[in-house]
Amino acid sequence: MAKDIFLLNISGQDKPGLTSSLTSVLAQYGAKILDIGQANIHDTLSLGMMFEINSGEQSSAVQKDLLFKAYELGITAKFKPISLDDYEKWVNLQGKDRYIITILGEKLAAEQISEVTKIISEIGMNIDHIKRLTGRLSLVRTEEYPRASIQLSIRGKIKNKTLLTERFMQISKDLDVDIAFQEDNIYRRNRRLVCFDMDSTLIQTEVIDELAELAGVGDEVRAITESAMQGEIDFNESFAKRMKLLKGLSEEVLQQVAERLPITKGAKRLVDTLHSYGFKTAILSGGFTYFGNYLKEKLDIDYVHANELEIIDGVLTGGYIGEIVDGNKKAEFLKSLAVKEGIDISQTIAVGDGANDLPMLNLAGLGIAFHAKPKVKDNAQSSISSIGLDGVLYLLGYHDRHIDLVD
Repeated sequence: MAKDIFLLNISGQDKPGLTSSLTSVLAQYGAKILDIGQANIHDTLSLGMMFEINSGEQSSAVQKDLLFKAYELGITAKFKPISLDDYEKWVNLQGKDRYIITILGEKLAAEQISEVTKIISEIGMNIDHIKRLTGRLSLVRTEEYPRASIQLSIRGKIKNKTLLTERFMQISKDLDVDIAFQEDNIYRRNRRLVCFDMDSTLIQTEVIDELAELAGVGDEVRAITESAMQGEIDFNESFAKRMKLLKGLSEEVLQQVAERLPITKGAKRLVDTLHSYGFKTAILSGGFTYFGNYLKEKLDIDYVHANELEIIDGVLTGGYIGEIVDGNKKAEFLKSLAVKEGIDISQTIAVGDGANDLPMLNLAGLGIAFHAKPKVKDNAQSSISSIGLDGVLYLLGYHDRHIDLVD
């Protein structure tokens, strides 16, 4: 028997039992639901149902009864006939590549969303879903920590991923917004290990610079640190130079610095949420185990790999114990932790800000440059510069309601 296909669009004030009432009408005529989706904004409903029904009397009757039911419910119903060819073309689209675009900022304006979606349209891709990940913002109450994020699910073929990323990065710079672009694959939904750089990532300072200030060699060490983070000089060379300048510093000073480490905004919220959902966390740092272990206890981090200071009789010798943890060593630790946890490298996330973080950022399944130097942002997969460290959760697709369960 011949079949008709219709797309039913419902709009109006949401109310309990609405979907049940409409599908009951369809059930009376033996209709087959081919697709269904719903969105609700400020108690205003937008519901779509694509259904198949026998042609002829049943097709006419179901439309009539649905219109009558919509009138009873005080909502608007519109029908659109769909040809079999159009339906099959739509079905075949489900085999196309899928991607996730996450937009982050303190606030999101229409211009930012417009520029991102314009690019999506220009490259011939379709937006399947748009979802807000952050809670609703009050217009009368001042937010202590404003943040906004939406997630776009898109599909289609990308001819030049590098060019697309460059265009998103330009929007990010021009409009002060973060735009993350990821493949929507099984690994994205199954991340299990997050590795953090420490200085200027988990904490809002470079510890070695603070130690140098207390040792009276602040300007010299800061200059070397900045040059290393920009990638202008070799990290190992810079590390050895800075260590020698710290010779003679008392261990008591280390304790004082540790106790006042400024934790990055959103760090605790991020780590607590990750642990509640079964993630493992690690600090992979070119800094020092003395401070990494302090943060391990404070934030409940699972692993710490960093440089060990040589201390004799309570005083820094200007030396270190073991190998220097540089960028390549961080990547090695990331790889070994993935093996230890029995996960694929694609299930890992790395977060950092400096040039020595790039090897692990590029090795991880998701590498995130956090409030990073320009060179690092330009070479990382994703970046966050507009909000705190808990922005990582939105790149993973978590909604505030998932996060608030932990608080």
